[in-house]
Amino acid sequence: MTDTTNTIRPRERDALLQALRTGVVPRVGQQHIQVGRVNEVRALTTDIDRIADGGSGTRFVIGDYGSGKTFFLHLIRSIALQQKMVTVHADLSPDRRLHATGGQARSLYSELMRNMATRSKPDGGAMTNVVERFITEALTEATATKQTPESVVRAGLNQLTELTGGYDFAEVIAKYWQGHDTGNDQLKTDAVRWLRGEFSTRTDARQALGVRTIIDDGNFYDQLKLLAVFVRLAGFSGLLVCLDEMVNLYKLANTQARNSNYEQILRIVNDSTQGSAAGLGFVMGGTPDFLLDTRRGLYSYAALESRLAENPYAVDGIVDYSGPVLRLANLTPEDFYILLTNLRNVQAGGDPSKHLLPDTGLTSYMEHCSSRIGDAYFRTPRNSIKGFLDLLAVLEQNPQTVWTDMIGTIEIPTESNPDLEPLDTTTDEPSAEPAQAPSPPTQDPDDELSSFKL
Repeated sequence: MTDTTNTIRPRERDALLQALRTGVVPRVGQQHIQVGRVNEVRALTTDIDRIADGGSGTRFVIGDYGSGKTFFLHLIRSIALQQKMVTVHADLSPDRRLHATGGQARSLYSELMRNMATRSKPDGGAMTNVVERFITEALTEATATKQTPESVVRAGLNQLTELTGGYDFAEVIAKYWQGHDTGNDQLKTDAVRWLRGEFSTRTDARQALGVRTIIDDGNFYDQLKLLAVFVRLAGFSGLLVCLDEMVNLYKLANTQARNSNYEQILRIVNDSTQGSAAGLGFVMGGTPDFLLDTRRGLYSYAALESRLAENPYAVDGIVDYSGPVLRLANLTPEDFYILLTNLRNVQAGGDPSKHLLPDTGLTSYMEHCSSRIGDAYFRTPRNSIKGFLDLLAVLEQNPQTVWTDMIGTIEIPTESNPDLEPLDTTTDEPSAEPAQAPSPPTQDPDDELSSFKL
């Protein structure tokens, strides 16, 4: 529970309230409202420690729509940053996937790099800082060992050349060092652009940096593995990749495109299980349908179903937090009461004398929510939180109002998942009866058979 004796800064207070009232996850101040899920946080903290020790890991955070998955992922990212890790995060979308042939995987990579964060730069855009940290570490080592800085840089980069695509990655870092050493800012800028996946043609990359490859759909995952090694060379403890809205893969109508993405997930799971991706961790957030649906979800891919199967002994209240799938436990009514207490405290800026509702008002609001939408008010609490903050906003701006008159008028809509409706099933299932000659289908860039002719 939040310490009510601490004053909350106005900027942090406003950022929290504005985000929660619009139904999005706040980027700052999560510690003021976090409640429950202690075991889940502890499990991910253990993963972070293992990754920082040179290990790897992959977790699937599964929860109902509106249950707090995104908030949980943000919380785990903030913990990783405190452990001196580099984090990258992005939401999947129709234009951002793990595997594609039309630039969607490169688009996801670029988004991840834009959101790269470190403890000193938690809001993203930390790529330059990470590369500069590597250069600084090399200069420090060169001074201590009385070697030339260039020889130290090259010795460190030799570790990258052993990995797939590592030669060009190392060459780009060397170009950044060259620009740093000669004062060539354009060369440094081009090197960072390449690392962010912003070069779209090999010709441009060759002219700017002298390398013959770029980061594209085909080497998306290999580049993340290289980056994990590089951030450790720069003095960080590892790389954590957070991917949200995984349900967008479930929604892909093209079966081949969906399976190609699931194959990429299988590769990630295999690498993290076998320890062949040192210092690299993945946390992916999705709904139960994304995991369990045997027609479109991860369970539709037999190899993933066997690897992600839950512990058969973890039933009837017995839990296992060590498996790859982490189901977010529902908040209890007690947790939700503490959450409302924390929200009331945030609204008051941490000053108990400015609380707009007494404790009885909190219980009355919970009873109102229970009567309107049942237990869903604490299982998927997004709309309940929004309604509560709307109530506090009215009470703050209209001192003449009485909270007892207001609570009964609040409308709390039931959460519904728009991602799952409607789903196009025409691509997956053939028609039961032959129909009239169809018009030529639109060519999907992920469908390699669409242009096949005899």
